[in-house]
Amino acid sequence: MKAPKHIAGYLFATLTAAALSFASHTAEAQGIKKTAEKVGNKTASIAVKGTSAVTDKIYKGKEGPNGETVYIDKKDRKFIVDDKGKKVYLKKSQIHNKKKD
Repeated sequence: MKAPKHIAGYLFATLTAAALSFASHTAEAQGIKKTAEKVGNKTASIAVKGTSAVTDKIYKGKEGPNGETVYIDKKDRKFIVDDKGKKVYLKKSQIHNKKKD
């Protein structure tokens, strides 16, 4: 069962708004900027992974170099999503079978 495509858009908008609200407050305490960046990166990563799960195919039975989920876009390119929410395209040699537990 696939979720409707508009759910990913709503999820992305909600998470982006939350990240912007955290980043917009001026902070006097040390470390708030670093925390806001971590929240923003995590929000972006979750949003891209959610969007990719809806719009792209998941490469079943395969994983990335460090056990990440591998996605296939409409141009048949394989990629993973890093910690900052960026798509990292993979070479064929970087994809391997999932390890059985």
